[in-house]
Amino acid sequence: MTALTQETIQNALKDYIDPYLQKDLVSAKCIKNIAIADNKVTIDIELGFPCQSHQTSLIDTIKSKINALDSAADVSVTLHHRIASHAAQRGVEHIKGVKNIVAVASGKGGVGKSTVAVNLALALVAEGATVGILDADIYGPSQPRMLGVRLEKPESADGKTFEPIMSHGLQAMSIGFLIDEETPMIWRGPMVTQALEQLLRDTQWRELDYLIIDLPPGTGDTQLTLAQKIPVSGAVIVTTPQDISLIDARKGLKMFEKVQVPVLGVIENMSIHICSKCGHEEHIFGTGGGGRLADEQDVDFLGSLPLDKQIREDADGGKPTVAADPNGRISQLYRDIALRTVAKLSQQAKDFSARFPSIKIVSN
Repeated sequence: MTALTQETIQNALKDYIDPYLQKDLVSAKCIKNIAIADNKVTIDIELGFPCQSHQTSLIDTIKSKINALDSAADVSVTLHHRIASHAAQRGVEHIKGVKNIVAVASGKGGVGKSTVAVNLALALVAEGATVGILDADIYGPSQPRMLGVRLEKPESADGKTFEPIMSHGLQAMSIGFLIDEETPMIWRGPMVTQALEQLLRDTQWRELDYLIIDLPPGTGDTQLTLAQKIPVSGAVIVTTPQDISLIDARKGLKMFEKVQVPVLGVIENMSIHICSKCGHEEHIFGTGGGGRLADEQDVDFLGSLPLDKQIREDADGGKPTVAADPNGRISQLYRDIALRTVAKLSQQAKDFSARFPSIKIVSN
């Protein structure tokens, strides 16, 4: 039996590496208080990201670490999360009602980026966060159909701003809510970027912890607007394992680095196909490409997702997998990836600018 002191408890907790933070809670500065009175130990933990599916396991692990020092100790662990606003590009105006903007991007189309984006957003809702999604693909908006609200029209109380459409607990906005689904958007670049800015800034987002932006593929006008005029706290790159996809994903990753937007990590989509009839596993698009890209570019590999018929059917049916089957195997994969993403974001510098009023000097 080891004497219980703050030092011995901290040393014990340093042995536990959190699977989402990828570091121990002491180094991550999540231990806010350790109190010892007689044989009772009280520990207060604060995480910078939502973690409803993780909290029971985390608390049990901490208790077991303390009881390994003294089996008779009465251990009480209080765990709560506080999601801060994190730093974005310098000189970019803060978006009212939004703490953090996370861009989901791919250099290439057809990798399932929009499906990944909406399921990540829904996974964060399931973990306890307040989340919105902005469909930034002006030419081919897909979020209204995926969320089952393609016939909805946003309301406007003042004739100038929009109320977000609610679906599965998610606040959503898309050009698809404002035009007919089959109407082609024959717009030049400046009109597209103006529309994107209006959708973002004229929507009455309601105290979002995270706004997920589903970007169109490529590295064109929309991405440049995002980098120059929208405060992005971090970006996620979606790719398949296929070499052709990786080439374009690498370009997208480097684009964010050049415009000083942190890349939170890489997600490998369609990594493996499992036959629904015989269970045979096959790497249709190759294997390990997303992990190699992450290692090569020195960013985190956030996880891989299967090529599964259920994901497609759920999205086409207007109820993405995380909402349709919240306790299923695929939903757990999305939730793990979502937690790794926001845990990574939680370790970045915080932005306190929104707390303070701007000072204006008027000369008479």
